[in-house]
Amino acid sequence: MQDPQNIRNIAIIAHIDHGKTTLLDNLLKQGNIFREHEKVPERVMDSFDQERERGITIYAKHTCVYYKDFKINIIDTPGHADFSGEVERVLGMVNSVLLLVDAQEGPMPQTRFVLSQALKMGLRPIVVLNKIDRPHAAPDRTLNQTFDLFLELGANDQQLDFSYIYASGFNGFAIKNLDDERKDLSPLFELILSAAPPPPGNLDLPFLMQAATLSYDDYVGRQATGRILEGQVAKGQTITCVDRNGKHTQHKVARIEGHLGLKKVELENAGAGDIITLSGIPEVDIGDTLCSSDQIVQLPPITLAEPTVSVEFLVNTSPFVGRDGKHVTMNKLRDRLMKEKRANISLKIEEVTGRDDAIRVCGRGELHLAVLIETMRREGHELALSKPQVITKEIDGVVHEPMERVHVEVPENFSGTVIEDLSRKKGEMRELSTSEHGLTTMQFLVPTRGLMGYRNDFLTRTSGLGVLTSIFEKFAPWKGDMPERIRGVLISNSSGKANGYALFNLQERGSLFVKPTDDVYEGMIVGENSRDNDLIVNATKAKQLTNVRASGSDENIILTPPRKFTLEQAIDYIADDELVEVTPNFIRLRKRYLIENERKKNSR
Repeated sequence: MQDPQNIRNIAIIAHIDHGKTTLLDNLLKQGNIFREHEKVPERVMDSFDQERERGITIYAKHTCVYYKDFKINIIDTPGHADFSGEVERVLGMVNSVLLLVDAQEGPMPQTRFVLSQALKMGLRPIVVLNKIDRPHAAPDRTLNQTFDLFLELGANDQQLDFSYIYASGFNGFAIKNLDDERKDLSPLFELILSAAPPPPGNLDLPFLMQAATLSYDDYVGRQATGRILEGQVAKGQTITCVDRNGKHTQHKVARIEGHLGLKKVELENAGAGDIITLSGIPEVDIGDTLCSSDQIVQLPPITLAEPTVSVEFLVNTSPFVGRDGKHVTMNKLRDRLMKEKRANISLKIEEVTGRDDAIRVCGRGELHLAVLIETMRREGHELALSKPQVITKEIDGVVHEPMERVHVEVPENFSGTVIEDLSRKKGEMRELSTSEHGLTTMQFLVPTRGLMGYRNDFLTRTSGLGVLTSIFEKFAPWKGDMPERIRGVLISNSSGKANGYALFNLQERGSLFVKPTDDVYEGMIVGENSRDNDLIVNATKAKQLTNVRASGSDENIILTPPRKFTLEQAIDYIADDELVEVTPNFIRLRKRYLIENERKKNSR
């Protein structure tokens, strides 16, 4: 068992794509975790398949390296604002954080959020100015901006006196001064040992721990992960679990697991300061207190910021139901969502009053919900989704809606377009500056509903050269009506296979979402109209055949490739009277009235 004085528990926090997972790759390699000739994939901590595909971290993950006589527990956290619930939970397990800031981009919206959380908890961050080897890196400017951010967020004197280091996670080196030799990450390891405090806790006191994250194992059931706050625990020991209502239950510890690199290692016992996973407590929930049966204590529950966006999950009632997926009933849908609710407390799942064909799921943003939906479709579920709605609340008799702090970086010639767009979405500009490289940086405060569907337009409006990131800021009074989607849709009036002849004649009406041989049905949206009204069209109409062949009548058909939606884009795109149909292999859009017609048929 390790002496708590020789343990360091740290989390790596940063804005998305500032290099957390890449830096961690090199920390693990230089911590001699892997065998000499072992093949190590890039972003080794991103083990979830969607993380590798999307190139982002979604779930917080634990690892451990040994440096000299010290055990360093490291937690890799997500950088995207939609997964900030993961960050809030794990910060309670650590005693310091590595705050990564891109030396070229400087502090970004998510940097502000994760830093404010760490400062509120009284942690003293270690600032890592990453990517200093990039061509336009300005580490000194970034350091000043980071200090200003600490001031703005109300850091105390000890927190303002933060330690900092320059690094390149990609090239695997860290340096104290910019003119030092660029060799390896030893200076960062040394800084962690000196600047991160050891975990508090006494091995001789009764056992005490709080469940911060949950996992599931097919052999031992639900597992609780957390940091041991006091005392020690051994395999086979009887402990008490106190839930949020104060109910006590006794359990025998079936298994204790720690981490070494990427592997879980089984332990016979563990002590104060260790981050461990306990098995043998079947009904444990996040925030529950695990303590010695001799001295029962209840720790304050873990509280997370509330969700801001909700989507209705409905039974799929399209004519193609059951063709693709194996789980299509409401019971299957409800069981899967309730299973998710137990492990993912940043999602809120509730029944819709007076409806038995829908469940409302509330989350931090469209991406947060899209990850759950994508996981479900890969498991064989079919479902329909409504347009996302923002969650409002009443304060002093006035309806308030969520507002987001939006950070925009665009080439200077596009700045006017973006300012005009976001002003129309009730956005308020807070900052504007243009660098010597002709790059304009802006900050806005925009209602969450104003950003829904805008990200796709933003990329088009800036020719793909713009960067837009946002994070929840606060609830503010309702900003009034907002312009909806400006174009209507093309709706199929028949079922069958779309063909080239019909689509060729339709493409002058707008942009298409289907290609020849795609299955379509009545009410399915097959394209976007170039005007603001919806249009009923026939995408299956074949060319009339005659016995006469004439020169020029069989001209070549040249079709523009159809527009393909990702899950987030589809959810953002639809209007109030439309649905997204999600199956394991297809994402289709359709008009909601199909459901109404189906209900009327069933009631007859």
